[in-house]
Amino acid sequence: MLSSSSKYAVNAVLYLAVHSNDKNKIRAKEIAEAIKLPSPFLSKLLQSLSRENLISSSKGPTGGFYLTKQALNTPLIEVVNIIDGTSRLEDCVLGLKKCSSEQPCPVHYSVQPLKQKFRKELQENISVFAEKVKNGEAYLFV
Repeated sequence: MLSSSSKYAVNAVLYLAVHSNDKNKIRAKEIAEAIKLPSPFLSKLLQSLSRENLISSSKGPTGGFYLTKQALNTPLIEVVNIIDGTSRLEDCVLGLKKCSSEQPCPVHYSVQPLKQKFRKELQENISVFAEKVKNGEAYLFV
């Protein structure tokens, strides 16, 4: 349901949520190495998130990316929204244009509850997902 770009951006934001703050900024290259992504591609995603003020950045020898306490209270779905928009979470999984409850595709009623639950889960704040990683309940792998 998520594009590779959104998946990478979510992983990067969660990495920042776990490992950064305004005193501990992390460079894109370090994030890319930690979550095993191509650095130039990740840099573009991070710049997009920074332009939208979801993540913060600073330049210079001690610069890098980080999340503020305010950003930690942002729903994770905002990362997806900035990178791709949320239409992929609503579109038919078979790619049909007119799939709806009134005109369902063959798998509509099987997939729709899962999509709704996933979308609801993404409404949780970034901090909730970061805590799961910190507590060992979840892991950051690409």
